[in-house]
Amino acid sequence: GQYAVAEVTMNRKASPFYPRTVCEVVYQKDAFSWTGAEALDEPSGPAWGRAIKVAEEVYYQRRPPALHGVTHFHASYVSPDWTKERRRVARIGKHVFYR
Repeated sequence: GQYAVAEVTMNRKASPFYPRTVCEVVYQKDAFSWTGAEALDEPSGPAWGRAIKVAEEVYYQRRPPALHGVTHFHASYVSPDWTKERRRVARIGKHVFYR
């Protein structure tokens, strides 16, 4: 799931319809719900180490992408309005991915 979310970020970065940098994509208004959080705890521990590993592998293309062109996802327990306009291509863990 973490690889898929990282791929969505990179797919948006590569698209002419989204900002050009990873930071701009991640913090684009209304792009990802978790970036709107008021304050996040300082990252640490094994989960943070895994997140860094995943981010580097996707960013530096150390593994082949699995979700070509996928630019949207949401948690499986919500149903955003925009899903009607997109093609569902995968469910990984508790997330659903769309082109």
